[in-house]
Parts: sequence; structure tokens; C-alpha cells
Amino acid sequence: MRAISVHKAAIEAPLMCDAQRVTSEPASPAESGAAPDMAALAKVVARQRAEMDRLRDQAATSAVLERAKGALMALTGCTPDAAGEELRQRAKAGNRTLLEECWITLGGLVPPLRQSPPRPEPPLDEPAGFPVVVPRPGMPATRDTLDADGTDGTDDAFAALGRLGEALVRVGTPQDLARCLLDHLAPEAGAEAVMIFRRLPTGGLELVGHAGIEDTLAAQWRQVPPLTGIAALEALVAREPRWLEDIDSDRERYLLIGDPPERWRSRAWLPVPAGDTAEACIGVLRGRGGPFTPPVRQLLRAVARLCAGRLRAFGARQEYAADGAAQAVFDALPGAAMLLSPLTAPSGEVEDYRIDAATADAVDIVGRTGRELVGHRILECFPGMAGEELWHGCLRTLRTGEPFEGPPFAHQEVVAGSAELSTYSVRVARLGGGLVLAWVRQDSSDRQEQRLADVQRLGNLGWATWNLVTHEVNWSSQVFDILDRDPAHGPVQLADLPGLALSEDVPALARAVRELARDGRPFDVPFRIRTADGVRHLRAVAEAVPAADGTPVEVHGFVQDLTAQRSAELALVKSEQEILTQHVVLRAERTLVARLQHALLPLPTRPVRLAGLRVEVAYLPAQSGIHVGGDWFSAIELPDGDALFVVGDVAGHGIDAVATMAQLRFTAKGMVITGSSLTGALARLNALLLHSRDSHGTATMVLARYTPAERRLVWAQAGHPPPLLLRDGEVRYLGRPGGMLLGASSSPVYQEAECRLEPGDRLMLYTDGLVERPTEGIDLGLERLAEAAVAHHTDEPGSLNPLLAALLESERRDDVCVVDVRVPTEPE
Repeated sequence: MRAISVHKAAIEAPLMCDAQRVTSEPASPAESGAAPDMAALAKVVARQRAEMDRLRDQAATSAVLERAKGALMALTGCTPDAAGEELRQRAKAGNRTLLEECWITLGGLVPPLRQSPPRPEPPLDEPAGFPVVVPRPGMPATRDTLDADGTDGTDDAFAALGRLGEALVRVGTPQDLARCLLDHLAPEAGAEAVMIFRRLPTGGLELVGHAGIEDTLAAQWRQVPPLTGIAALEALVAREPRWLEDIDSDRERYLLIGDPPERWRSRAWLPVPAGDTAEACIGVLRGRGGPFTPPVRQLLRAVARLCAGRLRAFGARQEYAADGAAQAVFDALPGAAMLLSPLTAPSGEVEDYRIDAATADAVDIVGRTGRELVGHRILECFPGMAGEELWHGCLRTLRTGEPFEGPPFAHQEVVAGSAELSTYSVRVARLGGGLVLAWVRQDSSDRQEQRLADVQRLGNLGWATWNLVTHEVNWSSQVFDILDRDPAHGPVQLADLPGLALSEDVPALARAVRELARDGRPFDVPFRIRTADGVRHLRAVAEAVPAADGTPVEVHGFVQDLTAQRSAELALVKSEQEILTQHVVLRAERTLVARLQHALLPLPTRPVRLAGLRVEVAYLPAQSGIHVGGDWFSAIELPDGDALFVVGDVAGHGIDAVATMAQLRFTAKGMVITGSSLTGALARLNALLLHSRDSHGTATMVLARYTPAERRLVWAQAGHPPPLLLRDGEVRYLGRPGGMLLGASSSPVYQEAECRLEPGDRLMLYTDGLVERPTEGIDLGLERLAEAAVAHHTDEPGSLNPLLAALLESERRDDVCVVDVRVPTEPE
């Protein structure tokens, strides 16, 4: 089956749209007593006409494309998508627009591009038929290449062909085609007149279209017998153009058109290809003499081929003879309806329908109405119908005889000068071997019922009425679904409604029902019911209709299912409670950890003196998150007069990190004080961490020992950034000795390095929070620290704060710990 995918909107609303009555904007009546603004009305009409022309062109273009795809599908048996792709490939290979290719395909029905073997281009005047030139492999498809139309690729010629292809969609008769050709060939080829002849079965010619010549002359050449010396007939027989470019020699060979013939001193007669034959010929008459230049010749060849599809379509409709009796019946019918006859492919499948009769109110997408539609194919008039629900509904009705009715759709039309939105549905019924397709306008009651059903469905609610006098009860189908009640059991009385609720909700609902029935007090009560799917949260709203004495006689209300909304509310409340609880716990934990850390890691408020050095310490906790980290420092003077500096960082946050930090800090100091080497202390700390409660914990550390008598600094590290040394205005990082982070291996190797400190030197030990940022590598952070140390260097106490302020972002994601060691320039 032919299934051409075009948006459904192209078939629904335009089906009933009278092109002469639809407006693009509402009309505003003139003020009472005031003369109408004719200029404004004229502008509105002009805009409406322009928009209507645009819509007609768009629809007609779509129809041409769908017809060309259908022709290829019938010829090759391919799918609609494959047919569309074939047309695009042909257009690309021939350097034509898609619309040009559609017209050429409709005129010639040439085999698919992929089935055509490459062959060399024919001479310009090759007499053997109408060859299709396929670009050779490797040959670029440029507009300088002669294509299937013989064009030479000049920009102006191709632009003219593109414009002509667009204009052909508005051509409705051969006479329109002649006028269209004259308009487009006058500037490009110097044409002053155009004539279109069709070959008759008797061998003669019939003038079917003309432009640029008088009606009297056209009447003289309306019928041309099969005589010799007729250039148009000779071109058709030979299937090659005839170029009449010398008036003196041409008059001796041909019978020239014109009175006098010198009126047109050069002429071209071009046969229009139709497969392997030519049944129509286009004549281009020029007032100037001389030869047609090669570009003009090639342009005219292309024009002839481009017009083949349009002329073929004219012929197909002229061959159809309408059934006058059927049309007479449809002329008397109200509304919009059409009689369709199925058209089958060789496989037996329905590929289209022919319109045999149509009512006066039937209109297609380009504005043709009534009898103008007869003889056309349905996909030509409504391309969007192919492959859609209506198309399949027609096939089912044709096969089974069961009527089909499509879903309702809204359509705005102008009635008595005002815009009115109406609802239509499409109905199909079988009549003999054909179909009757009708568009039925729904009345107001149908529309109101449909709207009410939509409201109930979208709002997940249903209406109910209770007559308190006759005890008659009416429920909509949606109420049965909401209450999970079998419609076979019928609705319940108002007094029995509370019995459907859970026991906890019965008293409130029963009280509301009593007050409504006794005093007419409306209610809006939530309640719950138990169903097979679980508990449902419902809402009942009702009000009473009183009699003349005020006594309630009828109750109107609705029941709404709020289960989804209530479930979302409960989940949100539960989530908020959990978040609040977690937040309180975390804040308490942070407070505890902060106090513990402050107790374990007291921070000096002023610089301290150790082994002749001035030492400043800074510790800044993270600002993002609510956990405290495991960064720490130690700066102490050993019993032998040396100074010990330690900076470390435990992975993780919270109480566990602080506990590990305390363990490592005090153990490291104790080991060095009792005589352990720096590397030995690191190895023992690694073993301690491996056998601690958290066997997966890790930490980094720097240990540095300063001997004042020799001004010698010995240091070791475990996966930690190297210290920074600033000397004489130059900065560098100390070369790191070997050593991996603590807790990563059971047999690590740690090494020591040493350097001599000079008076005025500045040494900084720090944790990675000072140099690391989430979006960059640590190398950039180290470079940034070195630049800041040079820029903010001063010997004054308290110089560490400006440096930190310049380095750190507004929101710190990690703890920062810094030990700033200064070597005085003079002994203190």
C-alpha cells in the first residue's frame, strides 16, 4: 500500500476550508455611524489573498511531490521513503531542484537512477530520442555538466528553471502553461510568443495552449492536418528539436505561422518527451532573427522536459469522463461529500482513489470545489491523507463494508462575517465498489458532550446527580472508575455514599451528607476508599438544588481522584522530614568534631620562636559542606634544640578523620622525640594506619627537622606536595624524595632529602587544599602559589593572611593548613 507521510494537519482542517471564506484574522465591525476604512479593509484583503496564494502554492507543491513519489512507487515497487530518496538523488545528480525533478519524473517516468548504467553524453542535436545522461563515476555533479535536460549549467539558466518549476504548481490548464512559459522565457530566451500543440490520433496537431498571439491567429491554427512542411509535426515525428533561425530559407521549407510570417524571425519547436515517444510540442517564437545560442538551446530543451509532467497530468484528467448521473445527485446533497473509486496497482493493492462526484461544499487544499474536483485523484487533492488513520479507515471500509468515523477535529470558519469554531468528523461508507467520504459537522450538544468527557478525563473526576424526591441516581462512567465500582451494580444513593469510605473517614462524610440533604449546606470532603490496587484518596464536592420552599430536591456534585497528588504530597513531607533530621544530625556532628579538633589542635594566636626560627601557622576549615577535615600541623622544639615541623592530611571528613589525625599527629611527635629517624617514623606510621580500625584509610605527610647550628633542614614525605622555598626574591619547590602516601602499601620505601637554609629564607609547608581546585590540575595550583609568594613577600609578622586571601576562592571546598617558617636575617 502506498503510505506517504505528510502531517495530518494538511488533511483535517483544510478539508472543509472554503478558500474564499477563510480569513487569517477576525474582522472588526466598523463603529456605529462611521464609514468603513476602505484602505484598511483593502490591506486586510490583500494580506488574506497573499496568504491564501502561499497556502495554495505550498499544497500544490506537496501534491506534485506526492504524485511523483507515487509514480516511482508504481514503476519500481519501492517504498514511499525510497521513492522520496530516489527523487532527491536524481535532483542532486542532475543539479536540479526537487520540484524540477518531480515534474521531469511525471513527464518521463525514467527508470531509477541506480538502475541506469553510465554512458557518454550525446551530441547536442542527437536525433535518437530523449537520452537521460547519468554522471559518470568520479565526475563531479556541477552545473557546468550537461544533464538530462541538456542544460549547460549557467547560473541564470538554472535559476530560470527553478523559478519555472515553482510556477508550474499553479498551472491548471495548457493555456495557463503557455502563459507561464512566456513569462519565464521572455527574459531568458527572448521569447515573444509560445504555442503548445498536442498530436491527435489521426496524426495531425491540436493547439491546446498559446500566449503572445491573437485569438484570431490561434483559431486559424487550432487544428493542423498531418501535412508536410509543419515544423512542429516534424519535430514530434523525429523526436528532436527544430531550430528555425533564417526566415528566408525557413519559408521555403516550412509553412510558417504568422501574418505576416516575418513577425517572428526565429522559432524553436521542441518535442516534449513522454518515455520513448513525444505527444506534445512547445513552440518558442522570437521577433529577432539569428541562431539560438547554445545556452538558450540547452535551456529550452530543459524547459520542454520540465513541462512533460505537467502536460501528462492534463492528459490524464481529460481522458476521464465523469458520471453525470452521480454528479447530479451530489449536486443536490447538503454538506461536504465525495464519491470515490479505488485505483489499484498491478499487485491488486489500492494505491489511490479517483473522485467521481463531489458536492458543492467539498473543497480541497488548493481551493477547488464541487465539480472542479471530479476526475482528480484523492492524493492529489489531499496529500496528507496518505498513510494516516483516514487512509487505513477507507481501506477497512472498502474491505469489510463497516463504516468508519475518524476522531473529531476543530476547524475555524467565517460565517456571516464572524469567526466560528466548529467541530467536524470524517465518515466513510461503502457504496457499491466505491466509497462515500463525508465531513459531518457536529451540533452543539455533541460538542458539549465531548467537552464534558474531555474535562472528566483530564481532571480525573466524574459527575453525579441524586434526585432526593424520585431517588433517581445518575453517574458518569468516570465515577464508576474512580470508585472502583462495577457499572453492572449501578450507582449508590447519596445516603449510602459514606459506606464506600474507610471506617476512619465515614463520620465526616456522613455528617456532610446529612447536612446537605437536610439544610442544603454544600460540602467539599476528602475521604479514602480501598480498592484492589490499594487505598485511593478521593474528594467529594456537592451542592443542593432547592425547591420553592428551600427544601433540597436534587444534589449535583462530582468525585475526584486525588491519589497521585496526595501520594506526591506525602512523599514530599516525608522527604522534608528526613532532610531536616539529617541536617540536625550533621550539624551536631560538625559541632562535635570542630570542638574535638580545636582541643586536639590548638592554634597559636601569634608567631612562635623555635630553634632561632620565626614560625606562623594558619588553619582554615572548609566552607562548603558540613564536615570537618583531617588536616593538621605540628611545630615543636625537640629536647636537643632542633625544631620539628609536621604537616599532614587524612583522607575523608568527620569524626573518623579527626580521630585518625590525632593518632598520627601525637604518634609522629612521640617517635621523633624518642629518637626515630624521619623515614623510620613514616614507616611505623604506615604500619599503624594499616592496622587501625579503618584499614582502608590513607594520609599524606611531610616531616622536617631543622638543626640550627648547621642551618640544615632534613625532610621526608609520604605522598605530600613539596615545601616551597623563597630566597632572594626567587622561588622554587624542594625536590621530593621518594615516598608514597600512608596506608597504601605494606612495604613502602621512604627517603630523606636535605637543604641548607640561609638568612632571609622563607619555607612554607602546606596541605593540598591550598593549591588544588576541582576543575584544574595541581600544577596550576603550585604555579599560582609560587607567584603569590613572590608578590606578597614581606618580613613583617602577619604576612601570611594577605597571601592566603589572594590564593583562596570565596568558597573553600577543603581544609587548608599552612606552616610558614622564616630564617631571620640576623641572629635573635
